[in-house]
Amino acid sequence: MSAMHSHQLTVSDLTVSYDRIPALHHLSFRVDCGRCVGLLGPNGAGKSTLLKSLAGLLPMETGAISFHGHAVTGATQDFAYLPQREQIDWDFPTTVRGLVEMGRFLRLGWWRTFRDEDRVAVDEAIAAMKLTELAHRQISALSGGQQQRAFLARALAQQAHVFLLDEPFTGLDKPTQDSLKLLLRGLRDDGKLIIASHHDLGSVPELFDEVLLLNGELIAAGPVAETFTPEHIAKAYSTRVFARLEHGMAV
Repeated sequence: MSAMHSHQLTVSDLTVSYDRIPALHHLSFRVDCGRCVGLLGPNGAGKSTLLKSLAGLLPMETGAISFHGHAVTGATQDFAYLPQREQIDWDFPTTVRGLVEMGRFLRLGWWRTFRDEDRVAVDEAIAAMKLTELAHRQISALSGGQQQRAFLARALAQQAHVFLLDEPFTGLDKPTQDSLKLLLRGLRDDGKLIIASHHDLGSVPELFDEVLLLNGELIAAGPVAETFTPEHIAKAYSTRVFARLEHGMAV
């Protein structure tokens, strides 16, 4: 297997269904590490479903996922999933450091002893996300941008290679969005693969290297300059592409 193919995420013929109704229908695409990929499509297009399926949180009906040349069949330490902020219980009694430490437990297993190298990994992740002064603050007391950075720090402590982010920019003001954009670019430049669902089409060119346009099925995939075109956008956001959207299924 070539070096190029060993640093790719490959999805082949992926179908995911809810109650036998396909939410994603025979998706196939391939993306390289060291890229920031925007996942685009209307409400109900399957963006969150794809992220959860890649994270091993939803079963595949058909298809295969591989990363670094190895099959991915469920949750893996290499993939970190950040749900939409409104889906997180921010009242959970933990600090920033406690949240980031959870990333090490995902790699160690809950019953193994926390080691010096784990503490170092947590310290480095907190510092990388510029949270050192907030390490002992309760997560409920963080701003929206700080909350996103705390979860990115958890993924760094986990030593994840693929970051699956569901609407990470939603609800953030422009300066905070710009700060998060720089952090994600830094992760990309370190060789991480970032896949983030996003709804603000106007900001796509400044945020992403590539896009995946979905509407239940894959409409287009590739570099922003080649793929993010009026023709592809119109097709992706057409309710006629996937008839199940008429029934109001939220995915």
